[in-house]
Amino acid sequence: MQGFNWEERPARKAKAVQPPLRLTRRGRIVLVGIPLILLSAVLITLAGFLNSPAKAAETATELSVTPTVSVTVQPGESLWGIAAAVDPGRDPRDVVADIVQLNNLDGGRVMPGQQIFVPSK
Repeated sequence: MQGFNWEERPARKAKAVQPPLRLTRRGRIVLVGIPLILLSAVLITLAGFLNSPAKAAETATELSVTPTVSVTVQPGESLWGIAAAVDPGRDPRDVVADIVQLNNLDGGRVMPGQQIFVPSK
C-alpha cells in the first residue's frame, strides 16, 4: 500500500482571462429602455390617480340625493320614450343619461319587465 505523497500536488488550471463585458445596441436598449418605459407607465398611472376628477363629499351634509321613482319597462318601450314621458320639459338626452347613470346600464339597453329608477321632478 502506498501512502500519500505530499510533494505531488495536482497542477492548477490556469484561469481563462475573459474580455470585458460589452453591450450591444440591443443590450443597451433592454438595459435602459425597458426600465424607462416601466417608470413612465407608473408615473402616468400615478398622475391619473392624483388628477382624477371624482371627489367624494367631505361631509354627509354635502351629499345630494336624487329623487327617483321605480318604473317597470313595458314591451316596446325604450329609454328615450321613458325619458320623454317622465320629464317632458327637459331634453330627453339628459334624462336618458341620468337613467343610465342611476341604473348602471351598459349601452342604454333595457329589457321588458326590467325595473329601473328614473329621476322624478
